[in-house]
Amino acid sequence: MFMKKILSKIKYPKLLFLIFTFVIAYLMFTGQEFSPFHNFLFNLGYFGTFLAGIFFTYGFTAAPATAILLILAGEQNILFAGFIAGFGALIGDLIIFKFIRYSFADEIEKISQEKAINHLNNKIPTLLKKYFVPILAGFIIASPLPDEIGVSLLAASRSISTKLFSALSYILNTAGIFVILLIGSTI
Repeated sequence: MFMKKILSKIKYPKLLFLIFTFVIAYLMFTGQEFSPFHNFLFNLGYFGTFLAGIFFTYGFTAAPATAILLILAGEQNILFAGFIAGFGALIGDLIIFKFIRYSFADEIEKISQEKAINHLNNKIPTLLKKYFVPILAGFIIASPLPDEIGVSLLAASRSISTKLFSALSYILNTAGIFVILLIGSTI
């Protein structure tokens, strides 16, 4: 009852909880050795590549997944590994997309009504919003940066369907993963 009373006073509890999970994940994985986990993925072969693709999309696992993909590039067919890891990244992004789009819809709506957001929204030219935000989101999704931010930018837009998002996510993640695999194959 006490916790419920506290939560009722927080304006954006889901957003706060999401940030809290990022902090907890960061604290859990900072400074720890990942070699047993990496070895486990290597022994899984291409299924490990698929899992690395899923982990590539999440903030607290993006760096280890990138390292795993760099190492796997020397052991696997880069083309096949890229498509498999790209599919894994698509699965990870779809989880984020659905979670943000449907679980956060009420808070996104509330945030969009805030004075500061309305003020900022009115100051930014329509063409900049129409093209810059999706390009920024695409860059974030294609890079080893955590996809949560890029996916959130696209999920907040009602003009992006799940089908279009899936195509964009797969293409962008696969392109980014191919770059990582090419770098890994030259090391």
